[in-house]
Amino acid sequence: MASQFSTVAWAKHSNIYEVNIRQYTQEGTFSAFAKHLPRLKEMGVDILWLMPVTPISIQGRQGSLGSYYACSSYTAINPEFGDADDFKNLIKHVHELGMKLIIDWVANHTGYDHEWVQHKEWYVLDEQGNFTEENGWKDVIDLNYNNTKMRLAMINAMQFWIKEFDVDGFRCDMAHLVPLDFWKEARTACDQLKHLFWLAECEVVAYHDVFDATYAWWWMHITEKLVQGNTGINEVYNVLHAYSQYPKDSFKLFFTSNHDENSWNGTEYEKYGNAAKPLAVFTFTWNGIPLIYSGQENGNNKRLQFFDKDCIEWDVLPPLHDFYKTLLKLHRSKVVAEGEIFNLPLKQERVMAYLRKKDNDVLLVVLNLSAEEKIKITVEHEWIQGKFKNVFSEMEYTFNGLEHFELMTGDYFVYYKNNSL
Repeated sequence: MASQFSTVAWAKHSNIYEVNIRQYTQEGTFSAFAKHLPRLKEMGVDILWLMPVTPISIQGRQGSLGSYYACSSYTAINPEFGDADDFKNLIKHVHELGMKLIIDWVANHTGYDHEWVQHKEWYVLDEQGNFTEENGWKDVIDLNYNNTKMRLAMINAMQFWIKEFDVDGFRCDMAHLVPLDFWKEARTACDQLKHLFWLAECEVVAYHDVFDATYAWWWMHITEKLVQGNTGINEVYNVLHAYSQYPKDSFKLFFTSNHDENSWNGTEYEKYGNAAKPLAVFTFTWNGIPLIYSGQENGNNKRLQFFDKDCIEWDVLPPLHDFYKTLLKLHRSKVVAEGEIFNLPLKQERVMAYLRKKDNDVLLVVLNLSAEEKIKITVEHEWIQGKFKNVFSEMEYTFNGLEHFELMTGDYFVYYKNNSL
């Protein structure tokens, strides 16, 4: 059944950049981060997703600064980041540059000293009548979605950020832990104020009844197995086929890192090794919305602390700025936004090769996801005819339908043919 909601036009075929304000600069403020906006705009970023901007609970706090996701108010600004005017100025600057800004929304739980704890019935209680939490997180307590007043207060709080700050959407934390009927109520109420973009941190197909995009966790886990040699390329294609069966106009969020992955499971280089960049190329050339996490364009090789200050050490020009700029531009192209996909059959178990075609535009993508030093492959298709350009080197090649490639470990080849060449 088709969703009653439609994706706002600017979010279709867009990209998202996740902002960790605390670790982005030495100051850790909105104002300090704002200095990076021109660079991000020049790189090609469309949507900025800010991790929670709300104040953090003192009681039960982990580490010296606590978790962004243990809030003490839904309608206040974390003073570490600045004040309301600083946030308004940031959003104004974002909008002036033609970008959008969405905020992280944590609807499943609050911190222990949240403003709402005076309403004990708004929370899930254990048999002794105490606050409780069902997922093993030490610093939060679960909300009770059987309580109508709490649900209304939650929706009012979400509307507050639209009215006061003109946010462009929500990334909803652990969305599947919150009943789908609540999200329907929330989106109906919020979209009456402004047509927003809605991203769910979950992979439950039914949540596309409300959300525009959901996470591609399944893809991330299967590619980790692939790189480790524990599965083959066909299993990856099976996951991608399952995604293609999602409801019409559904988007998957593809990523090689985010705040959780980086801090808890390792950087993309720890997880994927030399396949990190080829997999990044995939996220920008397949159907979906690609995500860049703070510092990925800097080639960030460290796990950022989650509960304490741990600043990204920026290079003057981040070394992967042009890599991501090329991919962000490619992702906007007609052949990626609208083109059909054809997977090229290969004998190798850890090499991906696929074509995309729209009208006279053709894209050829070859990704070495193996640890082998040298692999030879042959690709053959009638679409691989004519003059192609390597999108990274800008060197031109003439293809004749049957091409041989030698791939070193970590190699990624992307060739683009269009009628303007």
